[in-house]
Amino acid sequence: MPSLSESVRAKSLLGPKLETPKPHLQKRMPNIKVFSGSSHPDLAQRIVDRLGIDLGKVVTKKFSNLETCVEIGESVRGEDVYIVQSGSGEINDNLMELLIMINACKIASASRVTAVIPCFPYARQDKKDKAVQSRAPISAKLVANMLSVAGADHIITMDLHASQIQGFFDIPVDNLYAEPAVLKWIKENIAEWRNSIIVSPDAGGAKRVTSIADRLNVEFALIHKERKKANEVASMVLVGDVKDRVAILVDDMADTCGTICHAAEKVMEAGATRVYAILTHGIFSGPAISRINNACFEAVVVTNTIPQEEHMKDCPKVRCIDVSMMFAEAVRRTHNGESVSYLFSNVPY
Repeated sequence: MPSLSESVRAKSLLGPKLETPKPHLQKRMPNIKVFSGSSHPDLAQRIVDRLGIDLGKVVTKKFSNLETCVEIGESVRGEDVYIVQSGSGEINDNLMELLIMINACKIASASRVTAVIPCFPYARQDKKDKAVQSRAPISAKLVANMLSVAGADHIITMDLHASQIQGFFDIPVDNLYAEPAVLKWIKENIAEWRNSIIVSPDAGGAKRVTSIADRLNVEFALIHKERKKANEVASMVLVGDVKDRVAILVDDMADTCGTICHAAEKVMEAGATRVYAILTHGIFSGPAISRINNACFEAVVVTNTIPQEEHMKDCPKVRCIDVSMMFAEAVRRTHNGESVSYLFSNVPY
């Protein structure tokens, strides 16, 4: 009868050979696994490249009845697991895939499971709508509950549509900000940024634009808008002086781009020399790309919290900022038990 060591050796020879991390990387990042969902594998790969580790092995597929199946391809027992899945593309399928991946890792004895969700799904459904006060769902809270029940111990996201979503969770939530990357892009790509004005397309983004304007030491303005219904703006009023200045529209996300394009027209009519748009999450659904192509933007800048390759092919005005460094640093600091608040104001580029 073969000894235990001989059996183990035989299995290792017959089974697939797993690459061993380099010794210096193993010392620096022990007991960590990073897996990617199917929504944004490019961002997940950029994150692990910056961490100096390999992406975890996982297979996701669908059965004939369209049920999602996930197979984790390596041991996660006692590991600190991070699952990268953005709220983009087929949002409902990707959300379900994330929940199943979290649960699969949790019941496989992972010590901690962190969901890295660059663009949080259902974030715009964060409160009851005034029109149907008693019957509107708060779907962002439902998503928070689902993530907790699936087994997530920690959430890392970026530029939540509403900061109160953090309060929907009973687990730690680190909401990173794209602001440092935005400031860097403005200073490097807009020659006349000192003669610019930061504009919020709606009153809800006033805090965001005042923060950026203070950092750049420039003025800010905002546009008050009234909606007839979702994705349809009834009227806009510009509050602030944009005459003879470069207008930089800043918002957390753009979906069909009706608001941002109307805002661009408004500031140009008010005398702005040029107009840029900087958005954290470029969803760009429906007629968004054609609207941007026909609008007066010099550039529409987004981060890669959502895949942008196809959008950039279809629209030369779309530019992309890589935020993988911020997520990689958040993962590294979380794993090592260091403070993540450093990333809220300073990012080592």
